Amino acid sequence: MQPPKTHNHIELAFEIDSDLYELYIALLSQEGIEYFLEEETKLLAYLPESEWSTEKEEAIKALLQETFGSEPHFAATFMADRNWNAEWEAHLQPVEISDRFLIVQHQKEYAVKPGQIVIAINPKMSFGTGYHATTRLMMRQMEELDLDDKKIMDIGTGTGVLAIAARKLGNKNPILAFDNNAWAAENAVENVAENDVTDIQVELLDAEEELVANLEEGYDLILANINKNVLDRILPVIRRHAPTAQVLLSGVLVYDEPWLKKLLKRIRYTNVKTIYEDEWLSALIEPAN
Repeated sequence: MQPPKTHNHIELAFEIDSDLYELYIALLSQEGIEYFLEEETKLLAYLPESEWSTEKEEAIKALLQETFGSEPHFAATFMADRNWNAEWEAHLQPVEISDRFLIVQHQKEYAVKPGQIVIAINPKMSFGTGYHATTRLMMRQMEELDLDDKKIMDIGTGTGVLAIAARKLGNKNPILAFDNNAWAAENAVENVAENDVTDIQVELLDAEEELVANLEEGYDLILANINKNVLDRILPVIRRHAPTAQVLLSGVLVYDEPWLKKLLKRIRYTNVKTIYEDEWLSALIEPAN
Protein backbone atom coordinates (compact mmCIF):
# COMPACT_ATOMS: atom_id res chain seq x y z
CA MET A 1 0.00 0.00 0.00
CA GLN A 2 1.53 3.29 -1.08
CA PRO A 3 0.74 6.46 0.89
CA PRO A 4 -0.08 9.62 -1.05
CA LYS A 5 2.96 11.50 -2.35
CA THR A 6 2.14 14.61 -0.35
CA HIS A 7 -0.07 15.45 2.60
CA ASN A 8 -0.90 18.98 1.49
CA HIS A 9 -4.26 20.06 2.88
CA ILE A 10 -6.74 22.92 2.78
CA GLU A 11 -7.73 24.21 6.21
CA LEU A 12 -11.22 25.65 6.60
CA ALA A 13 -11.61 27.86 9.69
CA PHE A 14 -15.11 28.45 11.07
CA GLU A 15 -15.48 31.00 13.86
CA ILE A 16 -18.65 29.70 15.48
CA ASP A 17 -20.00 29.00 18.96
CA SER A 18 -18.64 25.75 20.38
CA ASP A 19 -22.16 24.37 20.85
CA LEU A 20 -22.43 24.29 17.03
CA TYR A 21 -19.27 22.24 16.51
CA GLU A 22 -21.00 18.85 16.43
CA LEU A 23 -23.63 20.03 13.95
CA TYR A 24 -21.00 21.59 11.68
CA ILE A 25 -18.92 18.41 11.80
CA ALA A 26 -21.95 16.38 10.79
CA LEU A 27 -22.81 18.69 7.92
CA LEU A 28 -19.25 18.95 6.63
CA SER A 29 -18.92 15.17 6.82
CA GLN A 30 -21.66 15.00 4.21
CA GLU A 31 -19.22 16.75 1.88
CA GLY A 32 -16.58 14.11 2.54
CA ILE A 33 -14.58 16.07 5.14
CA GLU A 34 -13.43 13.77 7.92
CA TYR A 35 -10.66 15.61 9.78
CA PHE A 36 -11.45 18.24 12.39
CA LEU A 37 -9.75 20.11 15.18
CA GLU A 38 -11.81 21.87 17.85
CA GLU A 39 -10.27 25.00 19.34
CA GLU A 40 -11.74 27.39 21.89
CA THR A 41 -12.94 29.99 19.39
CA LYS A 42 -13.08 28.15 16.08
CA LEU A 43 -13.59 24.83 14.37
CA LEU A 44 -10.91 23.77 11.90
CA ALA A 45 -11.70 21.31 9.12
CA TYR A 46 -9.13 19.72 6.81
CA LEU A 47 -9.39 18.07 3.43
CA PRO A 48 -6.70 17.02 0.95
CA GLU A 49 -5.65 19.73 -1.48
CA SER A 50 -6.63 17.47 -4.39
CA GLU A 51 -10.27 17.48 -3.20
CA TRP A 52 -10.61 21.27 -2.95
CA SER A 53 -12.23 23.15 -5.81
CA THR A 54 -14.60 26.01 -6.52
CA GLU A 55 -17.39 23.45 -6.79
CA LYS A 56 -16.56 22.01 -3.37
CA GLU A 57 -16.49 25.49 -1.82
CA GLU A 58 -19.88 26.36 -3.32
CA ALA A 59 -21.36 23.04 -2.18
CA ILE A 60 -20.23 23.69 1.41
CA LYS A 61 -21.64 27.22 1.34
CA ALA A 62 -24.96 26.00 -0.06
CA LEU A 63 -25.28 23.26 2.55
CA LEU A 64 -24.57 25.61 5.46
CA GLN A 65 -26.83 28.32 4.06
CA GLU A 66 -29.67 25.84 3.67
CA THR A 67 -29.24 24.74 7.29
CA PHE A 68 -28.72 28.10 8.97
CA GLY A 69 -30.47 30.47 6.60
CA SER A 70 -27.57 32.86 6.14
CA GLU A 71 -24.40 33.13 4.09
CA PRO A 72 -21.66 31.17 5.91
CA HIS A 73 -18.25 32.73 6.37
CA PHE A 74 -15.06 30.73 6.61
CA ALA A 75 -11.42 31.13 5.66
CA ALA A 76 -9.70 28.59 3.41
CA THR A 77 -5.92 28.32 3.79
CA PHE A 78 -3.40 26.11 2.01
CA MET A 79 -1.44 23.94 4.46
CA ALA A 80 1.81 22.54 3.06
CA ASP A 81 2.95 19.00 3.77
CA ARG A 82 4.38 18.75 7.27
CA ASN A 83 4.45 16.51 10.32
CA TRP A 84 0.70 16.42 10.78
CA ASN A 85 0.95 13.43 13.08
CA ALA A 86 2.99 15.26 15.73
CA GLU A 87 0.71 18.29 15.60
CA TRP A 88 -2.47 16.20 15.76
CA GLU A 89 -1.26 14.08 18.67
CA ALA A 90 -0.34 17.18 20.67
CA HIS A 91 -4.05 17.98 21.06
CA LEU A 92 -5.20 14.51 22.08
CA GLN A 93 -5.55 12.95 25.51
CA PRO A 94 -6.71 9.48 26.68
CA VAL A 95 -10.43 8.90 26.17
CA GLU A 96 -12.45 6.64 28.46
CA ILE A 97 -15.12 5.11 26.26
CA SER A 98 -16.63 3.15 29.16
CA ASP A 99 -15.55 1.06 32.13
CA ARG A 100 -14.57 -1.53 29.50
CA PHE A 101 -12.57 0.56 27.01
CA LEU A 102 -9.85 3.20 27.19
CA ILE A 103 -8.31 4.75 24.07
CA VAL A 104 -4.84 6.16 24.59
CA GLN A 105 -2.44 7.97 22.33
CA HIS A 106 0.95 6.61 21.43
CA GLN A 107 3.60 7.24 24.13
CA LYS A 108 1.32 9.27 26.41
CA GLU A 109 0.79 8.48 30.09
CA TYR A 110 -2.54 7.09 31.21
CA ALA A 111 -4.29 5.45 34.17
CA VAL A 112 -6.25 2.27 33.54
CA LYS A 113 -9.02 0.70 35.61
CA PRO A 114 -8.82 -2.98 36.57
CA GLY A 115 -9.97 -5.11 33.64
CA GLN A 116 -10.18 -2.17 31.25
CA ILE A 117 -9.21 -2.87 27.64
CA VAL A 118 -6.62 -0.40 26.35
CA ILE A 119 -6.38 0.48 22.66
CA ALA A 120 -3.37 2.56 21.62
CA ILE A 121 -4.05 4.85 18.66
CA ASN A 122 -1.46 6.86 16.75
CA PRO A 123 -4.10 8.93 14.94
CA LYS A 124 -2.33 10.65 12.02
CA MET A 125 -5.51 12.75 11.55
CA SER A 126 -7.58 9.66 10.73
CA PHE A 127 -11.16 9.57 11.95
CA GLY A 128 -11.58 7.32 14.99
CA THR A 129 -9.54 8.69 17.87
CA GLY A 130 -12.39 8.22 20.35
CA TYR A 131 -12.91 11.96 20.60
CA HIS A 132 -15.97 11.80 18.39
CA ALA A 133 -19.28 10.61 19.82
CA THR A 134 -19.90 8.23 16.92
CA THR A 135 -16.76 6.21 17.71
CA ARG A 136 -17.75 6.00 21.36
CA LEU A 137 -21.29 4.93 20.47
CA MET A 138 -20.07 2.18 18.15
CA MET A 139 -17.69 0.79 20.77
CA ARG A 140 -20.35 0.82 23.50
CA GLN A 141 -22.68 -1.11 21.23
CA MET A 142 -19.93 -3.59 20.41
CA GLU A 143 -19.34 -4.26 24.12
CA GLU A 144 -22.83 -5.75 24.36
CA LEU A 145 -22.45 -8.12 21.41
CA ASP A 146 -21.09 -11.65 21.24
CA LEU A 147 -18.40 -11.15 18.63
CA ASP A 148 -16.39 -14.33 19.15
CA ASP A 149 -17.40 -16.23 16.01
CA LYS A 150 -18.66 -13.44 13.77
CA LYS A 151 -17.05 -12.62 10.45
CA ILE A 152 -16.70 -8.82 10.49
CA MET A 153 -16.31 -6.10 7.86
CA ASP A 154 -15.36 -2.57 8.98
CA ILE A 155 -16.32 0.03 6.36
CA GLY A 156 -14.53 3.37 6.60
CA THR A 157 -12.13 2.05 9.21
CA GLY A 158 -10.23 5.33 9.79
CA THR A 159 -7.69 4.58 12.52
CA GLY A 160 -8.79 0.94 12.59
CA VAL A 161 -10.05 1.36 16.15
CA LEU A 162 -13.30 -0.59 15.68
CA ALA A 163 -11.60 -3.57 14.06
CA ILE A 164 -9.00 -3.56 16.83
CA ALA A 165 -11.76 -3.33 19.45
CA ALA A 166 -13.55 -6.32 17.92
CA ARG A 167 -10.40 -8.38 18.14
CA LYS A 168 -9.78 -7.34 21.75
CA LEU A 169 -13.38 -8.23 22.61
CA GLY A 170 -12.65 -11.82 21.61
CA ASN A 171 -13.42 -12.03 17.90
CA LYS A 172 -11.53 -14.97 16.40
CA ASN A 173 -12.25 -14.71 12.67
CA PRO A 174 -10.41 -12.68 10.01
CA ILE A 175 -11.59 -9.05 9.83
CA LEU A 176 -11.68 -6.96 6.66
CA ALA A 177 -11.19 -3.25 7.42
CA PHE A 178 -11.05 -0.72 4.61
CA ASP A 179 -11.07 2.98 3.86
CA ASN A 180 -11.03 5.05 0.68
CA ASN A 181 -8.38 7.38 2.09
CA ALA A 182 -4.80 6.18 1.63
CA TRP A 183 -3.56 8.02 4.67
CA ALA A 184 -6.25 6.44 6.87
CA ALA A 185 -5.57 2.95 5.54
CA GLU A 186 -1.85 3.40 6.16
CA ASN A 187 -2.59 4.59 9.68
CA ALA A 188 -4.90 1.63 10.40
CA VAL A 189 -2.09 -0.76 9.45
CA GLU A 190 0.20 0.99 11.93
CA ASN A 191 -2.39 0.85 14.71
CA VAL A 192 -3.09 -2.85 14.16
CA ALA A 193 0.63 -3.48 14.65
CA GLU A 194 0.79 -1.11 17.64
CA ASN A 195 -1.93 -3.11 19.42
CA ASP A 196 -0.37 -6.49 18.58
CA VAL A 197 -3.58 -7.88 17.08
CA THR A 198 -3.57 -10.28 14.14
CA ASP A 199 -5.70 -11.31 11.20
CA ILE A 200 -7.04 -7.83 10.44
CA GLN A 201 -6.78 -7.21 6.70
CA VAL A 202 -6.59 -3.48 6.00
CA GLU A 203 -7.29 -2.42 2.42
CA LEU A 204 -7.57 0.80 0.42
CA LEU A 205 -11.02 0.34 -1.10
CA ASP A 206 -14.02 2.43 -2.08
CA ALA A 207 -17.03 1.73 0.16
CA GLU A 208 -19.41 1.90 -2.80
CA GLU A 209 -17.58 0.83 -5.94
CA GLU A 210 -15.90 -2.25 -4.44
CA LEU A 211 -18.45 -3.25 -1.81
CA VAL A 212 -20.36 -5.94 -3.68
CA ALA A 213 -17.33 -8.04 -4.55
CA ASN A 214 -16.23 -8.11 -0.92
CA LEU A 215 -19.71 -8.82 0.46
CA GLU A 216 -19.83 -11.99 -1.61
CA GLU A 217 -17.30 -13.54 0.79
CA GLY A 218 -20.02 -13.59 3.45
CA TYR A 219 -20.14 -11.51 6.66
CA ASP A 220 -22.11 -11.77 9.90
CA LEU A 221 -21.57 -8.21 11.16
CA ILE A 222 -20.81 -5.06 9.19
CA LEU A 223 -19.50 -1.99 11.01
CA ALA A 224 -20.29 1.29 9.26
CA ASN A 225 -19.39 4.48 11.10
CA ILE A 226 -19.75 6.74 8.07
CA ASN A 227 -21.90 9.65 7.00
CA LYS A 228 -25.60 9.67 6.18
CA ASN A 229 -25.20 10.11 2.42
CA VAL A 230 -22.97 7.05 2.09
CA LEU A 231 -25.24 4.99 4.37
CA ASP A 232 -28.19 5.93 2.18
CA ARG A 233 -26.42 4.43 -0.83
CA ILE A 234 -24.78 1.35 0.68
CA LEU A 235 -27.41 -0.03 3.07
CA PRO A 236 -29.64 -1.24 0.20
CA VAL A 237 -26.55 -2.87 -1.35
CA ILE A 238 -25.67 -4.60 1.92
CA ARG A 239 -29.28 -5.77 2.30
CA ARG A 240 -29.16 -7.41 -1.15
CA HIS A 241 -25.69 -8.92 -1.02
CA ALA A 242 -25.37 -9.75 2.69
CA PRO A 243 -29.00 -10.69 3.39
CA THR A 244 -28.36 -12.28 6.81
CA ALA A 245 -25.78 -9.84 8.23
CA GLN A 246 -26.33 -7.48 11.12
CA VAL A 247 -25.18 -3.89 10.58
CA LEU A 248 -23.90 -1.64 13.34
CA LEU A 249 -23.96 1.94 12.11
CA SER A 250 -23.32 5.48 13.25
CA GLY A 251 -22.57 8.85 11.69
CA VAL A 252 -26.27 9.80 11.80
CA LEU A 253 -27.59 12.86 13.64
CA VAL A 254 -30.57 12.44 15.95
CA TYR A 255 -32.41 14.91 13.69
CA ASP A 256 -32.09 12.36 10.88
CA GLU A 257 -33.58 9.47 12.83
CA PRO A 258 -36.92 9.75 10.93
CA TRP A 259 -34.98 9.39 7.66
CA LEU A 260 -33.19 6.31 9.03
CA LYS A 261 -36.43 4.68 10.22
CA LYS A 262 -38.03 5.24 6.81
CA LEU A 263 -35.00 3.77 5.02
CA LEU A 264 -34.88 0.71 7.29
CA LYS A 265 -38.58 0.04 6.74
CA ARG A 266 -38.21 0.35 2.97
CA ILE A 267 -35.30 -2.09 2.71
CA ARG A 268 -36.69 -4.37 5.44
CA TYR A 269 -34.33 -4.02 8.39
CA THR A 270 -35.38 -4.30 12.03
CA ASN A 271 -33.85 -1.89 14.50
CA VAL A 272 -32.48 -4.00 17.36
CA LYS A 273 -31.03 -1.23 19.52
CA THR A 274 -30.35 2.50 19.21
CA ILE A 275 -28.23 4.52 21.63
CA TYR A 276 -27.50 8.24 21.70
CA GLU A 277 -24.83 10.74 22.72
CA ASP A 278 -24.96 14.48 22.14
CA GLU A 279 -26.51 14.94 18.68
CA TRP A 280 -25.55 11.50 17.37
CA LEU A 281 -27.01 8.01 17.32
CA SER A 282 -25.80 4.48 16.70
CA ALA A 283 -28.17 1.74 15.56
CA LEU A 284 -27.77 -2.02 15.50
CA ILE A 285 -29.98 -3.39 12.74
CA GLU A 286 -30.72 -6.80 11.30
CA PRO A 287 -32.76 -8.15 8.37
CA ALA A 288 -36.47 -8.41 9.11
CA ASN A 289 -38.11 -11.82 8.89
